[in-house]
Amino acid sequence: MRLRKLREKLAADGLDAMLVTQPQNARYLSGFTGGNGVVLVVTPREAIAVTGFIYREQIQREAPDWELVEVKNKLVSAFPDLIARLGARRIGFESTHVTVDRHREWAEALTDCELVPVKDVVEDLRAVKDEEEIGVIEKAVAVADAAFAHIVEFIRPGMMEKEVGWELEAYMRTHGAEKVSFDIIVGSGPNGAMPHATVSERVIRAGEPIVMDLGAVVDGYCSDMTRTIVIGEPDDTFRAVYDTVLRAQIHAEAKIMPGMTGQEADAIAREIITEAGYGEAFGHSLGHGVGLAVHEKPRVTHMQDGNTLVPGMVFTVEPGVYLPGWGGVRIEDVVVLREDGCQVLTRSSKEPVVPL
Repeated sequence: MRLRKLREKLAADGLDAMLVTQPQNARYLSGFTGGNGVVLVVTPREAIAVTGFIYREQIQREAPDWELVEVKNKLVSAFPDLIARLGARRIGFESTHVTVDRHREWAEALTDCELVPVKDVVEDLRAVKDEEEIGVIEKAVAVADAAFAHIVEFIRPGMMEKEVGWELEAYMRTHGAEKVSFDIIVGSGPNGAMPHATVSERVIRAGEPIVMDLGAVVDGYCSDMTRTIVIGEPDDTFRAVYDTVLRAQIHAEAKIMPGMTGQEADAIAREIITEAGYGEAFGHSLGHGVGLAVHEKPRVTHMQDGNTLVPGMVFTVEPGVYLPGWGGVRIEDVVVLREDGCQVLTRSSKEPVVPL
């Protein structure tokens, strides 16, 4: 099914073949998990994996239906004879992944061919998940949910952010995750005003906001969630900001529907935050796609990008407010878009107060 859809796109673009090198795209099409160790060559009839000795056995195991072409030198050394055999002349390549140097090598090896830059052709296919993919993402979400439930029992004032971050990572790795989706964020107090704060040696204090952003990878698929908590009694600013962000998220999850653009979906939450007086403090997009990569299509953003939401897309809904010198609040769920709206996959509590 995936190759058929790609071939339909190649035919529409007048391409004789496509070279696929982006690791998640290669995995999506072939099942190969070895990262940058392969070039996939897709034509209307052939599906070929070009690799070296190191990945020969892995290709045979993970992509048994693909023809294997093994090379002893650089992968590009196989191109002249292979492309001549295939009779391809117009060959697409992934313009957002291929470096200038790699393009030069390919052009020197394929002097009789036209290399055509193609953008996001496989990424567009990946944006709509099938039920098997959604099921794996649900497992990754469940690991992150369990880690958050654990950390609420673990965290105490006096701990450093990096202690909490490591506890989250260790928990996920020992409870079903093959790795974490990204570097975990634990932003306490003023550090939480940085949406992508890294964990530091700052000591966590009672009464301040603590933004925790985490995700697990299961069978190659990512999860991504954020919760903001406070240990002990929150101040009035926390209550006002948290209530605003939570209302915005709940409203967006209830109102986002198929056929909306990413910009229209983003506006649902952004309007609530702006009306509450925090519009300038919500500077990032409402959400992003989640799958084999933790950031992929679709984009749910205030910027115009022609992105239309359709059933089967999996993305985050994560409004936030960030106040320099004080901290931040972000609440993030993973949702899958169904015919009748959003199905929320993330199940972690949104009760922010952790008793001392």
